[in-house]
Amino acid sequence: MIVTALLGDADFAWLDALRQRHFPAERNYLRAHLTLFHHIAPALEAELVQRVKALAKANAPAARLAGLINLGRGVAYRIESQGLESVRAELADAFSLHLLPQDRAGWRPHVTVQNKVRGASAKALLADLSNGFAPRPIEIAGIAIWRYLGGPWEGVGGWRFGNGHRMQLPG
Repeated sequence: MIVTALLGDADFAWLDALRQRHFPAERNYLRAHLTLFHHIAPALEAELVQRVKALAKANAPAARLAGLINLGRGVAYRIESQGLESVRAELADAFSLHLLPQDRAGWRPHVTVQNKVRGASAKALLADLSNGFAPRPIEIAGIAIWRYLGGPWEGVGGWRFGNGHRMQLPG
């Protein structure tokens, strides 16, 4: 299973439109997303849901779109959020014995808008997006859990920060 932070509607729409425009269509199975964990075993689903619901009762963490990341063959927006880092750390502690190396390593919060393209294309998009870029707040609305289906993802559920209520997943 995959765990993501859910973006506010306006921020999601903007980032998803960029992803739809710049990500190779034949490889773009997913909507724009901010991954917290790449793999948590399906056997832990009930505990994961319980913990995510509890964490979502807290106020939404403040976050900002802090810059751009050159992925070599793509481009992402870097996200900064101490509050979201705390949420992730709490989940990482709870599931520490079950995390894969990728999820144990340092976390670089980002939203990928382009990947798996030629280096020259990525460099051009990075230059274009950098022109006039200024850091700004970005809304983190909730937390979601997904099942990996060999490419596409299937939503297990999403929970809104502030009250822990279920919320609509992008799809």
